[in-house]
Amino acid sequence: MKNKYSIFSLARNAVSYHQNWSQAWRSPDPKPAYDAIIVGGGGHGLATAYYLAKEHSIARVAVLEKGWIGGGNTGRNTTIVRSNYLWDEAAYLYEKSLKLWEGLSQELNYNVMFSQRGVMNLGHTLQDMRDIVRRSSANQLNGIDSEVLTPAQIKDIEPTINTSQKARYPILGASFQPRGGVARHDAVAWGFARGADRYGVDVIQNCEVTGIRQRNGSVIGVDTTQGFIGAPKVGVVAAGHSSVLADYAGLRMPIESHPLQALVSEPLKPVLNTVIMSNAVHGYISQSDKGELVVGAGIDSYIGYGQRGSYSVIEGNVAAIVELFPNFSRVRMLRQWGGIVDVCPDACPIISLTPVKGLYFNCGWGTGGFKATPGSGWVFAYTIARNAPHDLNAAFDLNRFYTGALIDEHGAAGVAH
Repeated sequence: MKNKYSIFSLARNAVSYHQNWSQAWRSPDPKPAYDAIIVGGGGHGLATAYYLAKEHSIARVAVLEKGWIGGGNTGRNTTIVRSNYLWDEAAYLYEKSLKLWEGLSQELNYNVMFSQRGVMNLGHTLQDMRDIVRRSSANQLNGIDSEVLTPAQIKDIEPTINTSQKARYPILGASFQPRGGVARHDAVAWGFARGADRYGVDVIQNCEVTGIRQRNGSVIGVDTTQGFIGAPKVGVVAAGHSSVLADYAGLRMPIESHPLQALVSEPLKPVLNTVIMSNAVHGYISQSDKGELVVGAGIDSYIGYGQRGSYSVIEGNVAAIVELFPNFSRVRMLRQWGGIVDVCPDACPIISLTPVKGLYFNCGWGTGGFKATPGSGWVFAYTIARNAPHDLNAAFDLNRFYTGALIDEHGAAGVAH
């Protein structure tokens, strides 16, 4: 009887053009003050608010988003998830995130479409293979799954890839993380928004932060397009525009903002079994559940906030993919977009307290932000609630750029994601 009612209810709401459907999360007006404010309504910001309310029982939390939920970098990436980073500090943080990914749909009671199809990093030179063996060994020492594959093993997993030794960039081997994969970016934002709302978090859209107010060295709230909102704790998670928001507080962040482009092809029948990445040809590719080939490369070299990028990068990216998969040469590109990434000198993020009491920044993820979404929110919520970093993000403090204790993850960061 319950199933019959559910089917009837679904049909009734469908013919009413969704007019009677309840909201996935509330859209309240902002209150005059909160216990904590999160600036940025992407995956990281929503995850932070969710864990603040759930894990630390901070009831009065607001997420302020200048546009719509998931309309920034969360919806402008290639959704790759992995934890096979070289240095211990990064590996532990991304592995925490991957473990959260593995139970995230159950945690949020919302299908984030996490597909553990594996992530493969190709090697084309002897130096590539030395680096792959080194990183794979480091992963295994840290309890992270990693294998080194031969060209024959790569061909078994991906029959359509070109493993000919006559290729311009012959494939000598690869690293493979079977637990890696992809997730649905929109679903991640929506799932965390619903989850945060369920714990009483106010998710406020179209509310741009225009200033950060201080008094006697402590934050007291933020100025917004909807007026001043007070709070003794403000966490900034605004990928792409972190340096702009830091400037509101008189801080200078060691980051640059660059466009990062990606594209999808027309839909195809299932043809790719995993995620393929290659530094040498400078491209990576996976296949979405809709059948589109999702393709990306590295950042545009120029600094900017444009969500588009340059044609030359797309041209080189497509050429790289055709080098690996000649059978894709006649596949048509469907659409292209760009996101904005904050890049730190050591290719690692900042998850840190700041010199302003009660002000915290989570930024500088470069091209690796999406995969870290749940882990980033988890440690940032801890940092805000306790006013001290968790062991997992202690090394990602802002002060490392003064002390010189950098975490050089440029190699493991790969082509991009």
